Amino acid sequence: MKKLSLLVVFICMVLVSCNTTKTASKTTSLEGTWVLNYITGSKIAFDGLYPGKKPTIIFDLATNKVGGNNSCNQYSGALLVDGKKINFKDAKMVTTMMACQGNGDTAYMSMLDKIDSYVIKENGKTLSFMMGDVEMMRFTHEM
Repeated sequence: MKKLSLLVVFICMVLVSCNTTKTASKTTSLEGTWVLNYITGSKIAFDGLYPGKKPTIIFDLATNKVGGNNSCNQYSGALLVDGKKINFKDAKMVTTMMACQGNGDTAYMSMLDKIDSYVIKENGKTLSFMMGDVEMMRFTHEM
């Protein structure tokens, strides 16, 4: 009887730990669409830099692709991720070539080249792109 009780307890612990792992991975994944709400370095206020449309970034982990809209043009490239390290500079990004007002699109693409890591916070709702220890860009997860 003791062996059976121990077996039941062990099976329950395994099931609970597997379920916990699945939940944690969902909330810390890059997968999906993220909307920019902060970028550093610009002398123009965020709303002035992106008055009509905020940039987005979309991660497709199944195909190792990244893409989105830089507020004016579509872009895409390879997803180069190793743990929390991320590399856009070598991702061979391509963009459409529509004429854009202002320089928000250029500021966005230039900043992506500087990013070397990322952090997901607030239970998967906020994505920060980092250069060293400095947050350079911040996104919110689009549901």
